[in-house]
Amino acid sequence: MTATLIWILVALVAIGLYLSWTAGRLDRLHARIDAARAALDATLLRRASVAQELATSGVLDPAASIVLYEAAHAARQAEEEQREVAESELSQALRAVFAEAQQVEEVRRAPGGQDAARELTEAVRRVPMARRFHNDAVRAARALRLHRKVRWFHLAGHAPFPMAFEMDDEAPSALTDR
Repeated sequence: MTATLIWILVALVAIGLYLSWTAGRLDRLHARIDAARAALDATLLRRASVAQELATSGVLDPAASIVLYEAAHAARQAEEEQREVAESELSQALRAVFAEAQQVEEVRRAPGGQDAARELTEAVRRVPMARRFHNDAVRAARALRLHRKVRWFHLAGHAPFPMAFEMDDEAPSALTDR
């Protein structure tokens, strides 16, 4: 009788340890999502700030400056629900303004333009990587949260279901070819 109770107790402890390990893993994934989201937000803010600086520098023609400034301003001021759309519109504005290599060369020839073009190129290149890191973390957390053991034992607690950040992050080819 006591041997049976000991085996039941060992099995319950093993199950408890496994569930605790799974909950810890899920918690680490949620922390990874939070860190990746903060990095994505910083990257998007940097891209919008550099685009806004470039739009107000007087290097671009007035129409391109207005288009770029409005898109960058909208991206910086967007509410969370509208952020993906605003960031996609900024990507489209960047592609429209820098559709031709000639426009990029004009920016580079202007005083301080070489640094501005380099900053914008770096900011534009970092956005897809930051978004990919965030969405990979979301995908991993979602996969774990869909397991029965996580749902049945409520191992996710009250954490919201993670959402991917979907946006148009294609960079202007004239800007990134160099």
